[in-house]
Order: sequence, then structure tokens, then C-alpha cells
Amino acid sequence: MARLFPLQSEPRAFALAVFFMCAAVLTANILVQFPFEPFGLADYLTYGAFTYPVTFLVNDLTNRRLGPARTRRVIYVGFALAVALSALLATPRIALASGTAFLAAQLLDVTVFDRLRRRAWWMPPFVSGLISSAIDTLVFFTLAFAGTDLPWQTWAVFDYGVKLAMILLFLGPYRALIARMPAWPGPARVRA
Repeated sequence: MARLFPLQSEPRAFALAVFFMCAAVLTANILVQFPFEPFGLADYLTYGAFTYPVTFLVNDLTNRRLGPARTRRVIYVGFALAVALSALLATPRIALASGTAFLAAQLLDVTVFDRLRRRAWWMPPFVSGLISSAIDTLVFFTLAFAGTDLPWQTWAVFDYGVKLAMILLFLGPYRALIARMPAWPGPARVRA
């Protein structure tokens, strides 16, 4: 079967990664302002908990496809666009908290993923997601909601649980997509 993502499409892959990264962050920043009310979970979750984990899938697929240097560029561009749009569509505090948490967590995710790149297919996205989601949750919820009367500590704990569940859920799509795309050959063969 022909490869779904040929190497000649690197600018396209970069643009798609930036688009999906920005869309996931912006959507989460808007939805984090709304408690998740189904099943009586309004005191435990926000809708943003279900959309933000997509950023880790995008990050890991980009890292696998384009390597760590280009993935960091996607993070920086996605950060700039998402924070600008979030400042317009969410609150400035949410935008600042999101941007800070996003940079810290996503850059850590790139580093951990890259160090585990040659391990079993599931290990890089799982371990990098586990660690970077914890950083993201801690930084975001502290900056976004500390000092308010909202149940943000509870939201943070449940948010992290949802992120972990989503990381496990995304292993299936990750596996299916990496089977159809060329991997970044590494620094020995290509300069990043």
C-alpha cells in the first residue's frame, strides 16, 4: 500500500499539525469554562477535559513524522495562534494559563517522546503523555483558577484522570496512523 503521508508533503504535514494543535487548544480553552453537567459531574469536570488531550496525540504524531525540532516549531506556532485566539474567545486568564501550561507540557512531551522513540510503539506516546499531562494539569488549573471559589482542585484531579483515559484511548488511532506514515529517520540520516 502506498504511504498515506509521503516525505514530500512535509510542509503540508507541518501546516496540518499547526491547524489541529491550534484548534484543539482553542476548543479546550473555550470549553474549560463550562462544567460537564451530564451524569452529575459538574463539580468534577469541565468540557475542556475531553478536548485538550488531542494536543498530545497531535504532538506525538508530529514528533513521529517530522522529528523533535519541527515538532517544537509546531508547538511555538500553535502556541502563538492559540493564545491570541483564546485571548479573544476565552478570558485573558485562561489564555495565559493555557499558554504557560501548553508550552511547558508540550515541550516536555517532545523530549520524553524522543528519548523513548526506539522503544515499543506504545511506550513513547503513553509515557510522554502520562508525564506531560501531569505538568499541564498542575500548571493550567493553578494559574487559571487559584484564588477563585470554583472547585478547581477537584476539576484538576478529574481532568488528569480524563487525560490518562484519553491517552490510552488514543493509542489505537496512534498505532493505525503511524502504520501509514513514514517515521522521522533521525539525526543520523536527516538534519532536523
